Amino acid sequence: MNADAGRELRFRESNLLAMRPRRFLAKVALTGSALAAAWALLAAGQVSAQVNPPVPPPPPVKIAPPPADDGLAGGGFYLEADELISNQTDHRIEARGAVEARYKGRVLRADQVDYNSDTGIVTARGRVKIINADGTAQFADAITLDKDLSAGVALGFSTRLGMDVKIAAASAVRQSADVTLLNSVVFTPCQVCAENGQTKPTWSIRAREVIEDKKHKSLHFKHAIIQVKGVGLLYLPSFWTADPSAERKSGFLLPIATVSGTRGLSYEQPYYQVISPSQDLTIAPQINSKVNPFLNVEWRRRFYSGVVDLRAGYTYERDFDSGGDRFGALTSRSYILGAGLFDLSPAWQWGFTAERVSDALLFQKYSIPDVYKDRGLYAADDQRLISQLYAVRQDQSSYLSVAAISVQGLRATDQNSAIPVIAPLIEGRWEAPWEILGGRFRIDGSAVALTQNESVTDPTVPGVDSRRATLAGNWRRTFTLSDGLRLAPFLSARGDLYNVGDLPAPGSSTATIARGFGTVGMDISYPLIRQQGSATWILEPLAQIDISPNTKLDPRIPNEDSVVWEFDETNLFDANTSPGFDLYEGGQRLNVGGRATLMLSDGREGSLLIGRSLATRNDPAIPERTGLETALSDYIIAAEATPLSGVNIFSRWRLDSSSLAINRLEAGVDLTGARASGYVRYLQEADSPSGVPIRDLDVKGEVYATKHWGVTANLIRDVLADAWRREEVGLVYRDDCIKFEVVYRRDDTVNRTLGPSTSVVFRLMLATFGNSGYTR
Repeated sequence: MNADAGRELRFRESNLLAMRPRRFLAKVALTGSALAAAWALLAAGQVSAQVNPPVPPPPPVKIAPPPADDGLAGGGFYLEADELISNQTDHRIEARGAVEARYKGRVLRADQVDYNSDTGIVTARGRVKIINADGTAQFADAITLDKDLSAGVALGFSTRLGMDVKIAAASAVRQSADVTLLNSVVFTPCQVCAENGQTKPTWSIRAREVIEDKKHKSLHFKHAIIQVKGVGLLYLPSFWTADPSAERKSGFLLPIATVSGTRGLSYEQPYYQVISPSQDLTIAPQINSKVNPFLNVEWRRRFYSGVVDLRAGYTYERDFDSGGDRFGALTSRSYILGAGLFDLSPAWQWGFTAERVSDALLFQKYSIPDVYKDRGLYAADDQRLISQLYAVRQDQSSYLSVAAISVQGLRATDQNSAIPVIAPLIEGRWEAPWEILGGRFRIDGSAVALTQNESVTDPTVPGVDSRRATLAGNWRRTFTLSDGLRLAPFLSARGDLYNVGDLPAPGSSTATIARGFGTVGMDISYPLIRQQGSATWILEPLAQIDISPNTKLDPRIPNEDSVVWEFDETNLFDANTSPGFDLYEGGQRLNVGGRATLMLSDGREGSLLIGRSLATRNDPAIPERTGLETALSDYIIAAEATPLSGVNIFSRWRLDSSSLAINRLEAGVDLTGARASGYVRYLQEADSPSGVPIRDLDVKGEVYATKHWGVTANLIRDVLADAWRREEVGLVYRDDCIKFEVVYRRDDTVNRTLGPSTSVVFRLMLATFGNSGYTR
């Protein structure tokens, strides 16, 4: 090299920009462009994987974020190093020693960076680190880009992304601006710390090759093995999933595996497909060793004014029992569970639910989850499906709903032809926005038409059709006297008009019936409050006076909406405790009770309520099992306490008015904590709606003996029969990135062709690999 052109020029970082500014800044601009491409290559490695060999990436380098413009306005580039060498003969610029470069919010660190202006190749070597503006980081032993800045190779590549996802690969090859190929890849979101002896992540995916498509935000794994604690559990020759940075992306979801006597070995593999930014589809075929496959699908779409969620399933199979023995004819068997809700205006909405199944036991046979849940305006009981079409208008002072409803019963005792079709069902309410006589005034209206194809008692005759219209008004005002006594007088009046058809003989088959009643009454309470250290005591005597005409029963009016009538603390002080319109509570009554409450400053509290209803006569309109049919009602006792944080205890009692025997008891404990969660429930009824006494114990929860290991249980015991109806116990492992359960389930319920059954369920939940749609 000659003295002028070939001489090595060494620059200290302190005078880097002072010497030969024009030629140096031009070279820096070229280097900055190349390094920007190098960053693009490393940033392209933001995929979902970690590596072979299993060396964890270095810990993230914490660097304070640069200023908004980084002092580099106009896309400038900043570079500093211990030594900078410019070789004009070889057309190379070489930065050595603690190289740090900043460009467009990113920081590059390396031991050495070389740039060849003839070939356009840029190479960074030695502990290469790139920290992005969003906090993610990439690491490599070396990285090289070609002259077109569109392809390149990184060796010893690793990265740490959002959601604590870590990736490492023996090499990363950028094939284009959107596609990056990683070789010998390991992916994990779990913690890895060699210093603590945690060299194997809880779970990881080890793959021979991973292709990242940044344009479609997808990852294609080839020859992948899912590992838990370094042990391979599942080999997949090829599968796709979403890049963890993608909020919604097509790909396979976690499979569900079950071994049972009913279906044998069952494997369900959901696949999630994003159709557009506003709709997606989940397809989940279920493969069974004993019976034919079953296909579950879920389609969701959001419109500008609402959303639709439709689930469906189908199989072509014979009927089969709990042992998997098939019988009967081959036929199509299916279900649909759908709902939609749309805004018509700020005040109006309309919606629908569509729930039907071809076989009453289909959901149990194929373990379909989340069947009996509220999807629309009205909800059906357990083991019943409801299809409805409705519209609702609501503002600050009024409410109006119009609906049509059809119910399918799945219980063994259900007669679907005897379940009426409800169309229309109209409910409305208007509350005066101003005070009337100093109090609140409200008008309620209701109308319904019921069409019943078959009588409940005699399937050979048609059922009774009925149409009802109701108009009611009520007024209430509250006075608080100087000594704390609270008086709340109220007035209410209601009129019903019924038209019934297909009445059983003798007499006319149709009738029009009008009836009306009113109530005048007053709520009385006298809360007494005392502060004693950190405790606050509240003693509150309660009373209600109700005066209304005695109930007049008309046997021509069918009881459709007041069959299940419960009397407890929630309606003890209601002027009319009936849950519907067909039956109502009349007469003169005095409802009395008292409530005691203790509140501590640390959040612990407890309360106790005792009360009963005293009437002037027995009421024949009220069902016998309610405890309200006699002049002196059953005693109502309700207690609730929070003795510790995360522990809530409750108990509700209804004691016989004469013998004090337990007519109904419900008690339980809810537990929420770091090591334990769940509940215990006990229900006892001397006379249930079905006419059979009930004593049931229900236990469900998780308890962890150590930080990671615990047990799960879901037990239902029939105390009267001294038998378990359901036994579900399992072993659970959990940490920051995995939860795995092995659950043994025994169901002793006999339901038509399904008898007792036994199964083992495997549940696996992995961090960043969430299932969309189906849950277990």
